[in-house]
Amino acid sequence: MAADTVELNTGTGLQVSHSLALSRAPLNMNHYANKKSAAESMLDVALLMANASQLKAVLEQGPQFTLYTALITLISLSLCLQVLVGILLIFIVKWNLNDERTHLRLNVLENITTTCIFIIVVVNVFITAFGVQRPNAGV
Repeated sequence: MAADTVELNTGTGLQVSHSLALSRAPLNMNHYANKKSAAESMLDVALLMANASQLKAVLEQGPQFTLYTALITLISLSLCLQVLVGILLIFIVKWNLNDERTHLRLNVLENITTTCIFIIVVVNVFITAFGVQRPNAGV
């Protein structure tokens, strides 16, 4: 079995190659980071749509629902954080990873984004635990 190899080229930026990869071309870290951010954005859109649907279901149940205020607050918080994460991802993709002058800024943005995503996950666990059911139309 072939061993993994890592090549670092600090003069022109970080380049990593892997001997098990299909091509011998070095991995473009900026391209990789952009694809990763695009994938995160797609997941963010899917969760945004799910939260919008949950918000609609809670609003349809009305204020007489026992957890109405808590769910409206949690879903609103989740939606706001998701919009913030989307904006942060746009800025992260915009800056060149290979430019060392932007490393500190990118690191801060990545940390903020990761923290926001963690909070979104925790909030959505509580939203799911409290339960959002659509009202029965026939009853």
